Amino acid sequence: MTQNTKTVKLTPEGHARLQKVLDQEMARLAEATRILQEQMQTSADSEDTGLEDAKREKMNIEARIDELEDTLSQATIIEDHEHDGRVELGAVVVLSNEATKKDMKVLVVSAPEATVTGGSMPRVSDDSPVGKELMGRKKGEAFVVNLDNGKQMKYKVKSIEY
Repeated sequence: MTQNTKTVKLTPEGHARLQKVLDQEMARLAEATRILQEQMQTSADSEDTGLEDAKREKMNIEARIDELEDTLSQATIIEDHEHDGRVELGAVVVLSNEATKKDMKVLVVSAPEATVTGGSMPRVSDDSPVGKELMGRKKGEAFVVNLDNGKQMKYKVKSIEY
């Protein structure tokens, strides 16, 4: 049986955040299991909604843990960059919004890392409209992003750091 394993690239900080979330979910699972056991012991009625809610919560946490473990097992940590001055995962990019003339500093990450909260700056997924257009760009390049609502945003890459 062959598994379809897809490598997920994470920054060192993103990997640490995902691991921390996994640890928190494990603690939540232990608590949910304890609550479920209490509900089962005190429930006289098999139709008890508290018992059903506890079972559902435990299943949701288990699904989240499976997802996190799966992502972490496929993860490779981005360390060495052969970026040739181009935007890659792990890049800190300063973008200038050409319409508002405002700058924003973002970290370019993979989709699983973009969903994890925490960190010091906004993250842009390489799967997002901005991220897709940004990948491979060099300093000074301008690009247009087509948004879901039919609007367009024009950005210029002001700087790239690793």
